Amino acid sequence: MVYSTESAKPKITRKTLVFPLIGLAAFFLYVYLFQVDIIGIIATAQRADPVLYALAAALSLVEVFFFAVSWRVLAKFLMIKLSIVKAYLLVWYSIFVDTIVPAESVSGEAVRVYMITREQGKETCGRVVASLVTHRLLGMTMNVVVLILGMVLFFTETEINPLIFNLVLFLSFGITVTLLLIMLFSFKEKWSLKVIDWIVRAGKFLSRGRWHGQLTKIKEDASNIAKSFHDSMKEFKHNPQSLILSLFYLAVTWFFSLSVPYLVFMSLGQPVSWGVILITATIVLAVKSIPLGIPFEVGIPEITMTALYTSLLEPTLGLQAAAGISATATILTRLITLWLRFGIGFVAQQWLELKTVLAPANNVPVEKA
Repeated sequence: MVYSTESAKPKITRKTLVFPLIGLAAFFLYVYLFQVDIIGIIATAQRADPVLYALAAALSLVEVFFFAVSWRVLAKFLMIKLSIVKAYLLVWYSIFVDTIVPAESVSGEAVRVYMITREQGKETCGRVVASLVTHRLLGMTMNVVVLILGMVLFFTETEINPLIFNLVLFLSFGITVTLLLIMLFSFKEKWSLKVIDWIVRAGKFLSRGRWHGQLTKIKEDASNIAKSFHDSMKEFKHNPQSLILSLFYLAVTWFFSLSVPYLVFMSLGQPVSWGVILITATIVLAVKSIPLGIPFEVGIPEITMTALYTSLLEPTLGLQAAAGISATATILTRLITLWLRFGIGFVAQQWLELKTVLAPANNVPVEKA
């Protein structure tokens, strides 16, 4: 028996830096091609109300807190030992990893699974995965609700661009289908075991029996995790109280999340309707919520946000003014929701890893392979 002191610290390599740099280049190329006044953006940003902008930054931290509390409700129901502070730090850690690893949809969640399993033992793995999958399902449900609500609100104020209307319908349909498929798979234990069996068989065939022992052990561990996962999902099904409470905290999370860009626009002296905020935020987050494993943290969100804001504000402000204020608001918003969070996430990651190094005796003993 040995104590596992392996670090979950992600290594920042050239590859992890390439995607953010490409994304930033793509965003500024977009701004250049659409002839957005860069000097005007800087001048507008300098006139931003510092009090309102600071409030937006503070609410962003509160948003992450309620997101962590929402997830902790599910984890606590499954008897996973997780304090509010620890859940908060783990969510910040996952945000940091999401930013540097080009698989935003799952990388941060994988880190949370690893960190808890490393501390509490591999028997908790299935339950941790169940809490995260359930939390994702609740989040996707909220995405659809807020997306439709935003469209309804915007409809009451002005005509909506047919392209955006179709995009909203497409994303609502896509998220709903994905949601149903994940739910179906989550309650079909036999399907999971069959997939594990097929993968192991394929591995044995490709390795021509050389990895027979290792693959057999992997199959056994994966089957145990799958059983624990499906048992946990059944517990949620028969006891919906925790789901309702978690969903409530997610709704609070959404309120603070939407308040950030709303306050950014107000700080620029250009209040916008909640419909504009809801539609833009949910379209960006809807794509990120679908587990496709695509890099979607730097560049693409900025382009998407600027394009959507411009399209939605053009009828009232005109194209040039809408493009300028949209680009400025996007940059200021992303300073909070990306770069501020990245910095805090880095601090959380360093703190959690430092605690692990300084207190190795607290690690769960694991068998040496």
